[in-house]
Amino acid sequence: MVAQRWKRQALVSAAILALLGSCMGPSAWRDWKAKQQRERAYAKWQERCKKSGEFIHKTVENVEGVYLVNVRTRKENENQGEQPEDQFRLSDPYGHDLPGDGYVETFLRNSYHFGRTTPWPANFPPYKGYRFVEASDPEDGKLYRYTGRVEEPWQTDKSYLKGYTRFVLDKTPIPQRTARYGVKFEDISTHEEREHWIAGSSLKVIDLQTQEVIAERIGYMVDWAQGSRAGGRQPWTFAADNACPAFDSDYPTRPVKNQSGVQRYQTLRFVEKTLKPLN
Repeated sequence: MVAQRWKRQALVSAAILALLGSCMGPSAWRDWKAKQQRERAYAKWQERCKKSGEFIHKTVENVEGVYLVNVRTRKENENQGEQPEDQFRLSDPYGHDLPGDGYVETFLRNSYHFGRTTPWPANFPPYKGYRFVEASDPEDGKLYRYTGRVEEPWQTDKSYLKGYTRFVLDKTPIPQRTARYGVKFEDISTHEEREHWIAGSSLKVIDLQTQEVIAERIGYMVDWAQGSRAGGRQPWTFAADNACPAFDSDYPTRPVKNQSGVQRYQTLRFVEKTLKPLN
């Protein structure tokens, strides 16, 4: 009986859509269908937002270093909806951040501040970073300990301007991991969500000694234009403006006009709320 009722409802819906299509011109019909798709997608995104947020179960003081369970690669960052297959590629577009070595650098001391000592605005993210990071290099699969330093190249090469500084990444092979706490990102989108240009993301901080997840951020975003590439737009880049939690939530001067501009360093911002870096 239930199956028959659903079948009748489907037939009625199809008949109504066919009638509407015959009453409208081709352009109006396309616009109506696109509007319906946008409304469905937005409603689904709002429903997902009910379970999104930052869930910090425990904080840890004086953490010297972290282990990156996975590293965001350039391949994951290159296409932000430029190709049709990107709609369903589980590359965690919500978690978009610096790629490759840049992703590793974001976790290291002074990579953001470059040794700056003057105070930042009140409530500004600390961006302090850790003394070391451990991770497997995606290129060779080997485990390394990464450290960073700020250097003034003009002191040895006069072709550089005096006072110019740069951050240098150093890496040393290590036989095994020593950091207790790990950071892992994951795309949690379903096929149905991606059909509506919704991307879901999980970012976890894990106690690798006990395998306990001590903090997790669940986020969702949606492209309101449902994958339109008109004018060269990149759907996942524009989807950042419809995100929960919003990417500018850590900044005192909200709102930020283009949310994709503050996606970088977002991983560190959340991790530092849980793992407080050693002074």
